[in-house]
Amino acid sequence: MKHDLDSPLHSVSSVRYAKEVMQKYAFTFKKSLGQNFLIDANILDKIVSAADLDAGAGVLEIGPGIGALTEKLAQAAHQVVAVEIDQRLIPILQETMEHYDNVQIIQGDILQVQLDEIFQQYFAGCTSQSVVANLPYYVTTPILMRLLEEKVPIKNIVVMIQKEVADRMTAAPGGKNYGSLSIAVQYYCQAKMVTIVPHTVFIPQPNVDSAVIKLSVREKPPISVQSEAFFFQVVQAAFKQRRKTLYNNLRSSFSTISQEIVPILDSCEIDPSRRAETLHMEEFAKLSNAMLTYIPQ
Repeated sequence: MKHDLDSPLHSVSSVRYAKEVMQKYAFTFKKSLGQNFLIDANILDKIVSAADLDAGAGVLEIGPGIGALTEKLAQAAHQVVAVEIDQRLIPILQETMEHYDNVQIIQGDILQVQLDEIFQQYFAGCTSQSVVANLPYYVTTPILMRLLEEKVPIKNIVVMIQKEVADRMTAAPGGKNYGSLSIAVQYYCQAKMVTIVPHTVFIPQPNVDSAVIKLSVREKPPISVQSEAFFFQVVQAAFKQRRKTLYNNLRSSFSTISQEIVPILDSCEIDPSRRAETLHMEEFAKLSNAMLTYIPQ
C-alpha cells in the first residue's frame, strides 16, 4: 500500500490536476448523475477524521469520482471498496488508484448492487465497516435508507450531502426541518452535523451549499415498536400535510378506523389538535403501537 501524502489530487494545484486528468480522458460532467467533485484537502481530511477509521477498518465509498477522497481513505483504512455508477470514470480511478493495493473499484449502481456480497467478499477480515461518500443530491435519501433499512453491518456513515437535507436529518421536534426523514434517520442512527461546506470547493460548483453529516448506527432503536413497517406508515401519514392537525392527517390515511382516532390519541395522552412536527419519536411509537391493535391483521 502506498501512502502518497503529496498526491497532486490534494495539492495546491488540485483543481488544475483534476481538470488535466478529465481532459486526458475527455471526461464531461453529467448533470443527470449529479456529478460535483470535491477536491478540497481540508474538507477531505474532515470527512476522513469524522469516519473514525483505523488500520483494520473497511470502507464502502459511493460515487468516488476521480478518487480524491478514495485516496485519503486508502491511506487511513485496511480496505476500500469504491462503487461508481459512471463507466467513464473507471479508467480514471484505475489510474489515480494504481499504487494502492487496498482499493477495489466496482462499476455499478449502489441501489442495485448486492451489498451483502460486497461486505462478505471484501470486508471479512476488517475490524469495522463504515460508509464514506460524497453523495449525489438526487439520490441521497434512497441510498441512505437502503443502507439503514437493510441493516448493513456498518459502524457509521459519513457523507457529504445537500445542507438542506442534512438539516432535516439532524432536526429536533418543533422546528420546520423536523419531519418523517428526521425520524427515520434518528430511529436507526445518532445524527451529527460535522461541518458546513460552501459550494465553491466543488467542480463544477453546485447551486447550493453542502454539509458533512455523521450517522452513528445504533445497536438497537431508541424506542420499542410492535411493527417497524407500521410505525413508519403512521409517521408518513402524520406528516402528509404539515399544516393539518395530527387528527386530520391520521383520519385521512386510516379511514377504516377513523372513528377510533380520537380515542386512540386520548389513550396516548396526545392532543388531536397537535401537528406532527411537535411529536417526539417516543410519542409516535406509543401512537403506532396503539393504532396497530385496531388494524386487521
